[in-house]
Amino acid sequence: MGEQTQARRVPADQGRRREFAVQVVRGLRDAGHQALWAGGCVRDLLIGLTPSDYDVATDAPPERVMQIFRRTVPVGVSFGVVKVIGPRGAGEVEVATFRSDGAYIDGRRPESVVFSSPEEDASRRDFTINGMFFDPISEAIIDYVGGKEDLDRGLLRAIGDPAARFKEDKLRLVRAVRFAARFGLRIEPETEAALRAMAPEITVVAAERIAQELRRMLVHPSRSAAMRVLMDFGLAAVIVPELLCLVGVPAGVAARPDRDRWEQTLAVIDALPHDPSFGLALAGLFCEVGRGATGSDPVEALDRAADRLKFANVERDAARWLVSHHAALVEPKSLPVARLKRLLAEPGIAELLALHRAAAEAADLPIGHVSFCEQYLRDEPDGPIRPVPLIDGNDLKAMGLRPGPAFKQWLDRSYDAQLEGKVANQGEAIAWLRRQIEADGSGSASI
Repeated sequence: MGEQTQARRVPADQGRRREFAVQVVRGLRDAGHQALWAGGCVRDLLIGLTPSDYDVATDAPPERVMQIFRRTVPVGVSFGVVKVIGPRGAGEVEVATFRSDGAYIDGRRPESVVFSSPEEDASRRDFTINGMFFDPISEAIIDYVGGKEDLDRGLLRAIGDPAARFKEDKLRLVRAVRFAARFGLRIEPETEAALRAMAPEITVVAAERIAQELRRMLVHPSRSAAMRVLMDFGLAAVIVPELLCLVGVPAGVAARPDRDRWEQTLAVIDALPHDPSFGLALAGLFCEVGRGATGSDPVEALDRAADRLKFANVERDAARWLVSHHAALVEPKSLPVARLKRLLAEPGIAELLALHRAAAEAADLPIGHVSFCEQYLRDEPDGPIRPVPLIDGNDLKAMGLRPGPAFKQWLDRSYDAQLEGKVANQGEAIAWLRRQIEADGSGSASI
């Protein structure tokens, strides 16, 4: 049996990745088995995209796959799935045995599988565009489900009975939206009808799986199209009900009086950078909540959604900071120097500026406030944005102050004085602080 090993996390070169995927097919065929590329990589090739990974379908059972290839990882042997690890830079190829599935008891995985033929394997997949095979040796398309024709017609169609496909794994309800938006496809009427009817049932899917689909949608350039379909088909009402308050509330955008807050939100996320972080895209999705007559606090709404969908803390914190500081940058020229510098020194400032730029562009408003901040960051007209503090807690102790709650207040005030250029060195900072303490009348005993 082939050596079982952990996959290496080495960036794969696209050319080497494809070459290795061809080698896997050749290796299986040389051993007397059928082997074809399958699923998403075939779809991407037909669309003209470079596949991010390659899957191979074969009649070889998993034990045989592990005998043929030296370096493998059994990731789902009971379902016929083995990863074959390539040389450095070539990535890995997932090899799955042709199969037909039994009943989906848990709404995610079949209770049993039977290794079968290519035709039966194609019929158990989700959508026709994902049900095709490709022979990389002869460069022939093997299509048992009409996927190529649907691609040519711009349709997303479930394989077989749409309701049955969605019942097997209800995450497919959300995946249908993502595929349709990402590839610019219309959802075929019967598939659409089943999707609309079954949308409330998405609640049975694990929150983490839904969250992963949202990540994929929101960081992709098709994010606004995906969110529009998610709302129109009733999925948003279940997944992110916090956004329902945006629908039908006038946006108050002079240039677009026809828009409601939801349409304005879509315009904002559409205007974000091509490949935003998930935190930035999530903030864009919630930035209109709480404005106008929506009657909801955007940070509280974001927190509820993050709790329900079990977003990672780093994702929630990034989006939360952007939403909570969105109003702080509306009039940056009017801010005190210290407050402006502190804000511009924050780690998330680049994304906050990107969010403001998108919001302004979506409302057809000037971006002067964004340009002002960007120039301020470049030129630092009032001195460094992030200078090293001139004094710290040890200096306060040396002045005879006792540690306590006021320590931070005095440190903050002295740093503000430094940011504003009132003090230029440690001696001046200590002298300034002594004067402030005397004027305040607090004295060392109460510090």
